Amino acid sequence: SAWTQKCLGETLLNPISITKFQKSARMTCEIQTLEANFDDIVIHWYKQKEGEAPERLLFVSGGKVALESGFQANRYMTEISSVQKRCVLTIKDVIPDDAATYYCILISIIRLWDPDIKIFGSGTELRVSSKYKISPPKNSEILQTKHKNQIMYVCFIEKFYPEVIRVTWTEDQKEVTDNVVKGDAWQATKEEEYSIASWLTVPAESENKKYYCKYEHEEKSTSLPTQGIFHMLKM
Repeated sequence: SAWTQKCLGETLLNPISITKFQKSARMTCEIQTLEANFDDIVIHWYKQKEGEAPERLLFVSGGKVALESGFQANRYMTEISSVQKRCVLTIKDVIPDDAATYYCILISIIRLWDPDIKIFGSGTELRVSSKYKISPPKNSEILQTKHKNQIMYVCFIEKFYPEVIRVTWTEDQKEVTDNVVKGDAWQATKEEEYSIASWLTVPAESENKKYYCKYEHEEKSTSLPTQGIFHMLKM
């Protein structure tokens, strides 16, 4: 499962989260629609712990890796594929101190007069847990209610772990951001399973439009259509 950030016609694709403990963690930075030669780009990997500023871990240039001081060289490995246009960062024997969000940053010379094009990935959260209990959402549904000249859709996604999840609304394969409210994930069960809800409000005349609630989780990604059968909420 992954999510993307687009800039200057290019896309960096990252998994949303990875949960590991005392094993290797692989994080992929996939570069799509790349205009420049893949061999001419520089890829930086940054590590950001919660509440702290990002620090550069390493960078890859011309197929060579330069690791910053303070990091053990035998624990970090990078793989580059020009054919697949991806760079993979592997952290060996994950420990609690590795828990952070890891970002890949692409620097590409696309135009000679604008040599410092930077494209940022959305980041992958590395979670370190001895429980290693990853569970995709057990239930998901969309509810609807009509009130005056508006329709409100509520997308419920229930009982998943870890709590890292991305929920978006789309229409005609384009993300909808207006009149969208996303709640925070809450712990739904004693087994540390989480649930989340997201709301989309549209004009009544948009009732026949096809909206989708899309969620991306470490274990599963799914799109739910608003067209079909769903429960009616009472206001």
